[in-house]
Amino acid sequence: MTMATCVQAQAGAQVQGPGQVVVSGTVPDEATRVAVLARLRDLYGADRVVDQVSLGAVVAPPQWSQHVGKLLSPALKQVTHGQLSVQGTTIDLRGEVSNEAVRQQVAGDMAQSLNPTYTVRNGLRVAVQEQAVMDRTLANRIVEFEPGSAVLRPAGLLILDEMAATMSKLKERRFEIIGHTDASGNRQANVSLSLARAQAVKSYLVGKGMPADRLSTTGVGPHQPIASNETEEGRARNRRIEFRVGT
Repeated sequence: MTMATCVQAQAGAQVQGPGQVVVSGTVPDEATRVAVLARLRDLYGADRVVDQVSLGAVVAPPQWSQHVGKLLSPALKQVTHGQLSVQGTTIDLRGEVSNEAVRQQVAGDMAQSLNPTYTVRNGLRVAVQEQAVMDRTLANRIVEFEPGSAVLRPAGLLILDEMAATMSKLKERRFEIIGHTDASGNRQANVSLSLARAQAVKSYLVGKGMPADRLSTTGVGPHQPIASNETEEGRARNRRIEFRVGT
């Protein structure tokens, strides 16, 4: 579960399956930061929570910290590949759940726990079985590129050969190829690089026989980390290609 903060006060948290929970954003004081991190560590385990929260001159709505605490309930553990973004009194919830009943319940329980000034936007979707097949094929491996470029390395090509074989078995499904970078360097340049890498992956898969109209590309740069950018290991994990199954 990803967690983000607000424009007045903002917080965000992101969970990538069984991976780490990256918490980012800006909060008005240390007490709020400690409370948010403590709640997430209770939910997911201290070893999984990556702290990227900063303090800043932001203005939080009344009792904002308490309301954010209500959002961080055990129900969030039913969400995978998820992101919870709290921007002032606006809550955006994205990710995958097992069925429609859970999709409605998680967002509904959030809305009921808050006062009427808060708005919960439910961006959850029901996971498709084929996504699990894709995730098992990728197996948390990183599709590698040459440094600072969209040129695929040989090891990356081998992974894509496996992905192409799996995708060809999922008849009629569409796929989104999402490029990610670490946080080093210029943000806009990283977004452009992440898109170029996603497009390079698409081109390779088309060359392997995948229909181009079943593949879309997105580049999000450093904005959806799954690990800390403070270490080389974390930055390497953030430089990745993600495959999402569509309809």
